[in-house]
Amino acid sequence: MRLNDLKAAATVAMLLMSNLGQGLTPQVLAQQAVSQTGGQTDAQRAAAGPQAAGQQVSPIAPAEPQAIANDTTGQPGLPQAPAPKLTEPLFLRDTLKDYSKLKRYTLRNPLLPYTPTYVPSPTLNNSPRLGDLLRDGKIYLSLADAVTLALENNYDIAIARINLDIADTDLLRAQAGSTLRGVSTGLVTGTLGGTTTTITSGGGPGGTSTSTGGSGTGSSGLVLSTNGGGPTPYNLDPTLTANLQYEAQVAQQSSSFLTGSSQINTNTGTFDFGYTQGFLTGTQLGVTFNNTRQTTTSARSGYSPELTSGFRITGTQHLLQGFGPGINGRFILQAKNDRRITDSAFRQQLLYTINQVENIYWALVSGYEDEQAKERALAQSTQLAADNRKQLELGTLAPLDVVNSDSSVATDKQALIASRSNLEYQDLLMKQAIARNLNDPQLAKAPVIPTDRVGLDRLPEEDTDVEDLVRQAYVNNPQIEQAILTMKNNQITIRGERNGLLPVVDAYAFYGANTIGGAQNPLQNCGTTLSTATFVPCTPTNGGVNPTGYGTTFGNLFNSTAPDKGVGVNVSIPIRNRAAQADQARSQMEYRQTQMRIQQLYTQIRIQVINGQYALTNDRAQVTAAQAARDYAAQALDAEQKKYRLGASTTALVLQQARNLATAENNLISATAAYAKDRAALEQLVSSTLDRYGISLGDAASGTVTQKPLIPGLTAPKAPEPPKPLTATPQPPPQQQ
Repeated sequence: MRLNDLKAAATVAMLLMSNLGQGLTPQVLAQQAVSQTGGQTDAQRAAAGPQAAGQQVSPIAPAEPQAIANDTTGQPGLPQAPAPKLTEPLFLRDTLKDYSKLKRYTLRNPLLPYTPTYVPSPTLNNSPRLGDLLRDGKIYLSLADAVTLALENNYDIAIARINLDIADTDLLRAQAGSTLRGVSTGLVTGTLGGTTTTITSGGGPGGTSTSTGGSGTGSSGLVLSTNGGGPTPYNLDPTLTANLQYEAQVAQQSSSFLTGSSQINTNTGTFDFGYTQGFLTGTQLGVTFNNTRQTTTSARSGYSPELTSGFRITGTQHLLQGFGPGINGRFILQAKNDRRITDSAFRQQLLYTINQVENIYWALVSGYEDEQAKERALAQSTQLAADNRKQLELGTLAPLDVVNSDSSVATDKQALIASRSNLEYQDLLMKQAIARNLNDPQLAKAPVIPTDRVGLDRLPEEDTDVEDLVRQAYVNNPQIEQAILTMKNNQITIRGERNGLLPVVDAYAFYGANTIGGAQNPLQNCGTTLSTATFVPCTPTNGGVNPTGYGTTFGNLFNSTAPDKGVGVNVSIPIRNRAAQADQARSQMEYRQTQMRIQQLYTQIRIQVINGQYALTNDRAQVTAAQAARDYAAQALDAEQKKYRLGASTTALVLQQARNLATAENNLISATAAYAKDRAALEQLVSSTLDRYGISLGDAASGTVTQKPLIPGLTAPKAPEPPKPLTATPQPPPQQQ
């Protein structure tokens, strides 16, 4: 034992003896020992060396002490991780049409806002690029072509693309002061495929699956969130109302003593107008303008026709609940956050679908190579069976050997049929992932020939320090970006619910006037008394009225002839206020859930990234071992066949070596495809797929790819190498990279 190790052991023993009575945990004692011995021992530093260089180390090697980071974001409330990178460019759109700014008033067409907006029908035809790949009845497809066609034709991406425009309509509603309808930002997973019988699971040590979520306990199983809760803002769009009415009424009278008739005919024309508009300050302005023209046969009315006119301007201001732009404009801020969430969700959809298309492509490659391997195995067993029959005819071979070779031929035929069925299914899955219309007979029958194979060049992520790789995932992952934006929306909701706790106190003031005019009623009697029956018409000199027109009546509204003004306060205080208290408390709880959800995302992504890095290391080792096993099996079969031709072997031994070669080839195909899938999965976890392949978010949003992706790490297909001849000194096995 070294001197440093002896000193460290002695220090730990002294600490244990002196601090056992103080209730210190072994972890705390170990930290104290490390600090007092000046850090790690030589063995610990040696164990930590490869990890610092980005290599996998022993899982039981002790961790090097690190300083505790109390704040790495600079923003209170966010977990200890770098801030996410926003999805850019912001406000992605599939067309040049901005659905957050639709139809407005114009001088040429003032009725334009009241006409419907036409949304173009979706394109259900394949992009021309797919037809360009069809040659000699076959579709020659590279991985870059598959990704490009998926960006143009895949239904999952096309459906998610419409969410960008839906989010714009919510922003338009918010600008009018209306509540939000929300946008679906979940992944669209309608593309089938990604699995094959020739690919086993990847080489990572673990995996997770999404469990079934609990059912809702609200009405009909629905659970409502407090999102958008709080005082409802005034309608920010002006509203103009009008009421134009004509009424002819005949009213029977019980006595004609006062009215002079047994029935009264009244004709009334109503012309009322109103204007209402709300403002972000919590203010509402209302203007009413009312007009009436009435004629009557009643002798008791002084005017016929009678003209009345009146107006009132009323201003109302929220003083507590609903006060200020911060409360009334919160839906606009939330709609903008939702728009950014939709952009991020679309980027997440691209990462998911591209990864799925890659999985389908590598499944197609493995199925294609498996079918070729099965053909080679059938050709070998068929040739052996033919040679055995010739020897049987010559009398140099027993009939049992012919039976064995014929049985092997039947087994290989069955394996080839199963492999071809799997290849045809993978071919169909590839087509439905990159095409919209499979009704074209030529396209449906044309086989897809994959022209790319995965290379074994090391990815930069494999040699990156695990902490740096995790940090890249934190910055680029769209789920974290969406969770943080959701948390901002929750903060907006908290402000709204807190304001909703306050009583309603509204101050208002109004100013207006009401005037009357018209002509003297000719039926009114100003001279008749109870003792005489003389009828004297009413004139201004004996108590009648001066006749006035509508112009005079309207003018009297503004010359203080009959003003109407006042101020007041409306107060509404909910006793106990339990509903508002419950919503305010729930908004806080939902905010806490979001905080924990973000921290959970960080933990999950860390584990997934580390697991993905381990998976590539294991997959590479598996591919290298499978390649060596295939080469050894080919050499063994070649040697056994030579011995058989010399009469030094049997049919059973040759068939056994052939089966070993078929198994080795299948293992190599499976291991290579698993490596390709795990490589794409790691790029998806780090969210570097779009940048690595040179995919433009703008092109993906429009559905028109102007530049084909450049996917690194690919090679051209090549036939299996013939077995190398055996020598007296075989070559050593290949070293792991």
